[in-house]
Amino acid sequence: MHTSVFSLAVLLAGAIPFSAYAADPSSYTMADYANVAKIDAHLHLHNATPAFMEAARRQNFKILSINVDYPDFPPLDDQQRVAIALKKQFPQDVAWAASFSVDGSAQPAWLAATRHRIAASMEAGAVGVKVWKNIGMSLRGTDQELVMIDDARFAPLFDDLARQGIPLLGHQGEPHNCWLPLKRMTVNNDRTYFKNHPQYHMYLHPEMPSWEAQMAARDRMVAAHPTLHFVGVHLASLERNVDELAAFLDRFPNAVVDASARIGQLQYQSQRDREKVRNFFIKYQDRILYGSDMAQEPGQDGAALGREAEGVWRMHWRYFNTAESFKVADLDKPVQGLALPRDVVDKIYRTNAERAFPGAWKGQP
Repeated sequence: MHTSVFSLAVLLAGAIPFSAYAADPSSYTMADYANVAKIDAHLHLHNATPAFMEAARRQNFKILSINVDYPDFPPLDDQQRVAIALKKQFPQDVAWAASFSVDGSAQPAWLAATRHRIAASMEAGAVGVKVWKNIGMSLRGTDQELVMIDDARFAPLFDDLARQGIPLLGHQGEPHNCWLPLKRMTVNNDRTYFKNHPQYHMYLHPEMPSWEAQMAARDRMVAAHPTLHFVGVHLASLERNVDELAAFLDRFPNAVVDASARIGQLQYQSQRDREKVRNFFIKYQDRILYGSDMAQEPGQDGAALGREAEGVWRMHWRYFNTAESFKVADLDKPVQGLALPRDVVDKIYRTNAERAFPGAWKGQP
């Protein structure tokens, strides 16, 4: 799983302004950060102790914790138990999305068992279902070919979700940088990650499907289920170009995206054409959700994660809400914030998530 790596250096770099610009009265400021109700719609919490959520509440954040069929995370049953426990402790502040295993998906009994699992998860309070990049990048069929997200075995599940109005959160492929040589990658985090994890660096594995093939399979799946409420996490892996992302949103009116773990790529684009990126957010203000993709280790101290989160959250808030120019660890040169209007920020940081996941933060199911 490739997610943003948040070191202390990243947090400090994001929190220290390089230079200041005059504040726009139509935008929030850093002083507004703790006073504005916000939702982080993409986290992975694996510890039911309350310290992290207490820190999040102090910063006026509610959260969506997403279960993932990822071998480096705890087993799915354990992820779900933690999510349910957190929801019981913080019914107004925590929501969670379920997932399912693709192991054995070629077997006749898999579909019925998976339908039962999803139904039980929704009954237990889940507000959506996540599918991960193992579909398309590691799951293989009986012929040893990679199984893509538009494979017929998954269609009945997606039909069920569409009919029941359950959102599907989809992570297909990887950032486009994954298919580029290190020297051509656009952000430092990707360059460092793939240098240290060559097994996941698709540029070194031409036998694997291309980025274009991953996107095409995802688009075929979404097109085949036009009433499905699809949440393209990580900017639907279209982070390299807001024009491509705009075309996706135009093509699929029931889709929304979250910005988790791809804000560095947005900042890279805004270094080159700030107004283009700013105008994209204003035009598609109803279709974008804020998320960080921070992940908690099962034994990680919640208070420590809360302090880490504050640095990440404040850096992102600075980028979306102020016109300051400041240094971020993903980029070698400073980036200027977008100073989005307050009503746009309110949608990205709260009301879009509330609309995408109806009733998610209104208490126990």
